[in-house]
Amino acid sequence: MQGTVDGFGYGLVTPVAAYLMACLGGALGLRCTTRSVRNAGRYRPVWLALGSAAIGSGIWTMHFIAMMGFTVAEAPIGYDRAVTFASLAVAVVMVGVGIFIVGYRGATVMALVTGGTLTGLGIASMHYLGMAGMRLRGTIEYDTLTVALSVLIAVVAATAALWAAVSVHRFSASLLASLVMGIAVSGMHYVGMAAVSVHLHPATGAPAPGESPATLLAPVLIGPLVFLLLAAAVVMFDPLLVLGDPERDGAGERRLPGIPAQRATERPRRAAAWAAESGRRGDLAERDGR
Repeated sequence: MQGTVDGFGYGLVTPVAAYLMACLGGALGLRCTTRSVRNAGRYRPVWLALGSAAIGSGIWTMHFIAMMGFTVAEAPIGYDRAVTFASLAVAVVMVGVGIFIVGYRGATVMALVTGGTLTGLGIASMHYLGMAGMRLRGTIEYDTLTVALSVLIAVVAATAALWAAVSVHRFSASLLASLVMGIAVSGMHYVGMAAVSVHLHPATGAPAPGESPATLLAPVLIGPLVFLLLAAAVVMFDPLLVLGDPERDGAGERRLPGIPAQRATERPRRAAAWAAESGRRGDLAERDGR
């Protein structure tokens, strides 16, 4: 017997909330990656690790918020806690591997392809491992082609996001990239859910094993959400993460964001004029000494 599957049990509430969490994690992760690439130093691994945890936590939280709206009309759904949180570890670790590759290799084609592929596979692995943690009176089946499409979306989205992290300079453009990443991650999730069908087993009177969605709601939301808020605080207190690196004006000179080009170039020009004048005086003094 086939179960009646509904992925939008709460209407648009869960898709919108899930999308916002994916955007938040993506924005923090991309800015941390950008910070590490443009400001190499001993703290680079720290920024990359923070970015990996932010993206992984955002994707994981997005997945399980969206899953709160997933129902099977004929059977209650439970979740296995160990498998559920194992999917979080998979997301953070595999996303981290991809981010570290790009963080240390830069925007080379090989680094982007390798890092994007590993990050995308990490997103997909988190999704399907989280699905494996579902417990209900039935068997979950997947359409192979739709699953392949969801994995492809995850890989392409991850590659584009990593390119943006190492190539986009302005905060506004990076924010736009995180919004696009949120759309891609949410799209991957719902494409993957479109591949799902449930074959129900005969009723035995025993409840579904595992914990109910309501029981898992607190750790799913509170734990990663608190971490993301703390990561956001770190980002906001670092001006280079918010404003980016000093930009170059039309003459190719570096200046701080928000400082007019005339003021930014005035001091270097004065220094050059002073050096030229000092050199001229030195030549005159040497000539008079002779």
